[in-house]
Amino acid sequence: MKTVLTRDFLALILSVAVVGLGSGATLPLTALALTDAGYGTAIVGLLTAAQAFGGLLVVPATAWITTRFGSRQVIVGAVLAVAVATALMQFSANLWLWALLRMACGAALMLLFTIGEAWVNELADDTNRGRVVGIYATTFTLFQMAGPVLVSQIAEFTAWRFAICGAVFLIALPTLAAIRTRAQSAESHEKHGSWRHVLPKMPAIIVATGFFAIFDTLALSLLPLFAMGHGIDSETAVLFASAVLLGDTTMQFPIGWLADRLGRERVHALMGVLVAALLPLLPLAVATPWLRWPLLFVLGAAAGSIYTLSIVACGERFEGVALVSASALVSAAWSAASFGGPIVTGALMEHAGRDAMLWVLFACALLFLGTLRWERTRGIVRMRV
Repeated sequence: MKTVLTRDFLALILSVAVVGLGSGATLPLTALALTDAGYGTAIVGLLTAAQAFGGLLVVPATAWITTRFGSRQVIVGAVLAVAVATALMQFSANLWLWALLRMACGAALMLLFTIGEAWVNELADDTNRGRVVGIYATTFTLFQMAGPVLVSQIAEFTAWRFAICGAVFLIALPTLAAIRTRAQSAESHEKHGSWRHVLPKMPAIIVATGFFAIFDTLALSLLPLFAMGHGIDSETAVLFASAVLLGDTTMQFPIGWLADRLGRERVHALMGVLVAALLPLLPLAVATPWLRWPLLFVLGAAAGSIYTLSIVACGERFEGVALVSASALVSAAWSAASFGGPIVTGALMEHAGRDAMLWVLFACALLFLGTLRWERTRGIVRMRV
């Protein structure tokens, strides 16, 4: 049985890698195509928002869809849907059609990520959940980061580039077919699986997800601007995001191992404290070359683990269709926070100075720690649904 689970886990991870590569390529390819056609950043932003909106639309129905059709069938259907929707962008330049196709991709990717996270949690147990989810998070992030590299290689094939990108997703189908273990989420605990029943039992998970979604988006978009505001040249400022992503990518498995040894809740809180302690030091570190890179690396590792350990917490607290609903709410929190967070933070930076980014993240980290403390006093961390 253990051999079967290991094989199934490896097959699922390979599928996740393919989906990460495809999703990491689709958005930059869309932005590139729109820019080549003469559209500005406003149109690019609206189509990016369309994908997030499509994901949010499917959240309330995710548990029902999974229960009705089964996890394997839904995830295969989602792979086919995102592949076809991406490929169809090759054959039209109509922005309204593109918006609908991006919404379809968002809905399909929401189902993929939701069921993938739930399935990974079902293949793990409480003795190794931190490491298993850490491998999942690291694999997805690595291949998502490789997406822009794929775009750079296919950008010149203007007549086929979206079709090529869509075909990438299809590579996941053989590995999904190789999985023998059947996910239980479509068959168990259905009466407790509604998102309305699950949501009150995961406030810290939702806040943690929202925090990292904002952190991740700001690290890629506004952190270089923050660095330039402190006198760093543009070439070096861009590397700030790379240092954060490197910490996030490489440290999820070690931190997952630590959570398995010391307890997820304790390590989760420790990572929140670490982030809250490091953020105010960032202006000082920017001016100190030997300090800035280690601090950014550790900050990225700690912030990324807040999200990874939230997925672990879902597996600890929920099972069956309730786990699918919890994973869907995590994905929804990510979409909402990554959509609204940069808008609010960008406006604050414009009116209150570039250090406003740090204080937004600091406030979110404190909110996470406060919610974690509130969960402990209410005994939520000991519940299992």
